[in-house]
Amino acid sequence: MTTALLVIDMQNFFYEMCTLDTIPNITKLVSSFRERSLPVIFTQHGHTQEELTPPHYGGNQLVRKWGPEGSIKRGSEEWKFIPEIAKLVGSAEISASAPDNSSIVVAKNTYDAFINTTLSMVLEEKQVRRVVICGVMTDCCCDTTGRSAFNRGYETWMVSDACASANNTQHEAGLRGFGFAFGEVLLTRDVLKRL
Repeated sequence: MTTALLVIDMQNFFYEMCTLDTIPNITKLVSSFRERSLPVIFTQHGHTQEELTPPHYGGNQLVRKWGPEGSIKRGSEEWKFIPEIAKLVGSAEISASAPDNSSIVVAKNTYDAFINTTLSMVLEEKQVRRVVICGVMTDCCCDTTGRSAFNRGYETWMVSDACASANNTQHEAGLRGFGFAFGEVLLTRDVLKRL
């Protein structure tokens, strides 16, 4: 069974949310997946100027919820990957036809990385049947993407010590909800043992 690693939204905007373990554990996961020639996919959340412009916000409900000042503008410093993660991304391929050991970046503009993106096409082309999710925020983009993967028939694992949120209460609530109904919640070391 082909397994892909989804690294969700590890961007400067969310840096303060990352725990001491988040980035090192993501680094371990990326290295391990690459050693095994398994797909590594990074998502990058951002909004166009049209989506950030009132009163209609380009129809984007996320910007309506958080407002333009609470949203990430594509191309801004906040939109860029956290430096340690940027090194992992390297010269990522945008197309689904990237070699198996290349990084792939999927641009997104809502919580669910499957909506209005190329993620489904990438996973299908790579013949992925299981996804391993890490990144930020545990209870928003990670959880929503994980639930969406589950609903599309993927076996789905959430890596508890490679995810982060605004606070520990939200992080733990996201993990509990996901683990109850959608997939397994595992530690980094357990994922590495199972691969």
